[in-house]
Amino acid sequence: MSDMKFGLTAYGTVYAMGIHPSANRTRITAKGLLQMAESYGLQGSEIPLDILKGSDPDEAAEYACDRGLFINIAASGFDVAALKEALQLANRVGALTVRTLVGGAKFGGDRRHMAGSWKPFLQTILRSFQEVMESAAPAGANLAVENHQDLASEELLWLCESIGSDKFGITLDTGNPLATAEEPVDFFRRVAPFVKNVHLKEYAIYSSEEGYRLVRKPLGQGVINFPELLRILNEVNPQVTMSVEHGALEARHVRVLQEDFWTEYPERTALQLTRLLRFVEDHAKNKGDWRTPFEKGAQPEEIIAYELEEMNVGMAYLSNLMKRYA
Repeated sequence: MSDMKFGLTAYGTVYAMGIHPSANRTRITAKGLLQMAESYGLQGSEIPLDILKGSDPDEAAEYACDRGLFINIAASGFDVAALKEALQLANRVGALTVRTLVGGAKFGGDRRHMAGSWKPFLQTILRSFQEVMESAAPAGANLAVENHQDLASEELLWLCESIGSDKFGITLDTGNPLATAEEPVDFFRRVAPFVKNVHLKEYAIYSSEEGYRLVRKPLGQGVINFPELLRILNEVNPQVTMSVEHGALEARHVRVLQEDFWTEYPERTALQLTRLLRFVEDHAKNKGDWRTPFEKGAQPEEIIAYELEEMNVGMAYLSNLMKRYA
């Protein structure tokens, strides 16, 4: 029996929740996110820091405790004081993990604007995380940095090994290895021992003259091998939490066929690149409109309906997948 727990993130679900500001809906609360996760048969939620602070943290903590739900917190950045505050709040509400991201690269893994400054940037974030972890409570929440279409597996592993704390690790976004030009299952295997938290996100691939586009899809309707992901984690790291991330509404363009795309990237072996290019070749679509209603400028209510339909398809897939690991 697996110890993995499945939950929901707020990211990419703004329209699906019917709370987009242009639709004149009520802002979601931390407790509301937990209730939404429950309505889908899930076991917890990753709650954005601003939503948790802007509602009643203790109410959310009490609700989660009473229902046996997990809480993770979604923070961002590498500011030492801000992350320490997020970890303190996490310990207050009984959260398991604080997720953060570092940025630097643009979506689609584009580092070209960071030419000459990427390595100093990495040293800066390493020093920040080291300082945060020096004062982290030994029995407190984890701090987990996400592969947010910025950090490659080599850099994530370097951070984890350099910091050397059991409370520091990775939030694995399942769709984002493709943005740093890595074959997803290869990526999963490399980082699995350090994963604290997972974002279950799905993409389809559409070919372009410059590389490929990553286009959001419901879980199970794209290219990510979720059964293999769960098999790997169940074997290597079975106590992780996983939260459904309903994907971005805009495609991410990964321009791997432009030579300067590789500016500031770690050196890759021929085997790594062959596996990536074979994966893209096997899965990419060459025709069809890849745009979402959002990208087409549709009205908010149409986008909400689209989001709800896509989320329900993904949740049905996840429900069947979860039964294998119950």
